[in-house]
Amino acid sequence: MEHPTTKIEILEKLRRDVISLQGLVSPSDLPRIHFGLGQIEASFPNHAFPVGAIHEFISTDPKDGAATTGFMSGLLGKLMQNGGKCLWISTKRTIFPPALKIFGLEPDKIIFIDLNHEKDKLWVIEEALKCKSLAAVVGEIREISFTESRRLQLAVERSRVTGFLHRNNPRTINTLACVSRWKIKSIPSKLEDGMPGVGFPSWQVDLLKIRNGEPGSWEIVWEAGEFKVVREQNVSEIKLRLLRAV
Repeated sequence: MEHPTTKIEILEKLRRDVISLQGLVSPSDLPRIHFGLGQIEASFPNHAFPVGAIHEFISTDPKDGAATTGFMSGLLGKLMQNGGKCLWISTKRTIFPPALKIFGLEPDKIIFIDLNHEKDKLWVIEEALKCKSLAAVVGEIREISFTESRRLQLAVERSRVTGFLHRNNPRTINTLACVSRWKIKSIPSKLEDGMPGVGFPSWQVDLLKIRNGEPGSWEIVWEAGEFKVVREQNVSEIKLRLLRAV
């Protein structure tokens, strides 16, 4: 067994150990997935989007909710590009499944479950996250406690399934055991000169929290089946936006 011999090697080993203890997976432990997030990936631990973990998305109105669904769908398309399946749990389905093709998703690979009670949704989300045959689980849920989120995180640490919690208009934005917290807003799309109609889906993407990483804010476009970072906010813009969003 090789032992680190330099300070840099020792620090790098300690960093990997800390990430592992926090429930995050080293990229070498899972198949490499290319999300195409460009410079955003520098904000993540290991410079890679954390898979096998729980991500929280906050929406405060239906418009933001639609933008969040679009962004999550882009991520799901990358997670499921090798034929994986997804379970999508909500109270009332608000998306048109065939439209998900724009994000590289095949509707027949997504199982939609509609439940009326929050308690029932939490139970199904947790059980689904234990299923190793799934690539991802999406749970639309308004309220969740730290203890409940901790159970979900423990489930994915064993199964290595990636989970997305979409919290629509929560009463409080409380601390959760999720590895990240996002807020997505739609922004005006830009048309090419001389082209009619509407442009590509465009979002203001705020990474509010990321365990063992750096928060940030970017303008992103979904174009030709890929994420494209248009602009990264400067430090003062990021601080102002994050203060308003938290």
